[in-house]
Amino acid sequence: MRLFTGLDLPGDVVANLEGLIHRLKPAARIHWSPPGNLHVTTKFIGEWPEERLGELKAALGGLPGRAVIPVRIRQVGFYPNAHSPNIFWCGIEAPGLPELAADTDSATARLGIALEKRAFSPHLTLARIKRRVELEPLRTAIAGLATLESGEFAAGSFFLYQSTLRPAGSVYTKLAEFPLTKS
Repeated sequence: MRLFTGLDLPGDVVANLEGLIHRLKPAARIHWSPPGNLHVTTKFIGEWPEERLGELKAALGGLPGRAVIPVRIRQVGFYPNAHSPNIFWCGIEAPGLPELAADTDSATARLGIALEKRAFSPHLTLARIKRRVELEPLRTAIAGLATLESGEFAAGSFFLYQSTLRPAGSVYTKLAEFPLTKS
């Protein structure tokens, strides 16, 4: 099983992002993410044996309680840089999310999953750029947008997802939900 943890997006935010993608898509022939697949990854786990799924769920369920995380989605950019990008992303401002990612990383490391080597950088992947294409029309379309704000929400839980690779793209399935606040 190929797994990761992350935040789900509410319907109104997905609708805003779908509108953004709809406006920008004609400007660049790149691999756009289906709006229903958009999420904020907190930890990529990778391949995990199905027979140890209960152990993983227990570890994630044992994370320390915390306040609901306010999430604001704004701005766009290119990774690793604007000159030779692989990813077109939407930015995330979410005080408390780096701590959730760090706690998730620590909990999964105790199960033998490698610790993250890179600093946590929350984002939404709007598109993948698999080959060099002319991006100036996309930059022009971005400059013409009235706003780069895509919405806000309060994340009260995170999810364990399974990622199934298909020829048409990945399919994400929620396997478990973990509330942030502990009662």
